Amino acid sequence: MALKEQILNDIKEAMKQKEDFKRDVLRTLNAALKQVEVDERITLDDERIYKIISSEIKKRKDAIELYSKGGREDLAQKEKNEILILEIYLPKQLSDEELKRVLKDLIEKLGVSSLKDQGLVMKEVKVQFGAKVDGKRANMILREILS
Repeated sequence: MALKEQILNDIKEAMKQKEDFKRDVLRTLNAALKQVEVDERITLDDERIYKIISSEIKKRKDAIELYSKGGREDLAQKEKNEILILEIYLPKQLSDEELKRVLKDLIEKLGVSSLKDQGLVMKEVKVQFGAKVDGKRANMILREILS
């Protein structure tokens, strides 16, 4: 079953189970998917849907930071709960150990020796692993390895 179909089925299931919060989060995600399809006149494949979901998660993480600074822990917690629902639709993320090993292999393969060449490694990580790796996390670990 395609990822988009899975999301639509989960919306229906959430409606049947009267899970209003989950239903609303998934409807928001579905609206974001439809918006891209309409704007670009395309049908989304799973890989592009993963990118959109990752983008939605990033928006929520930014909102959590702002809400926490503003003392609105109730809204920050709501955003955290939304992230938990959205993460279900992403592929399993690489662990820190796996990511370190992959990054070290790429550094060796590409002959990178300094931070100024980290873009080459990050580009290759995105090509090879896509949604299995959070770019921010990969960048932090890469900086740690290269410094």
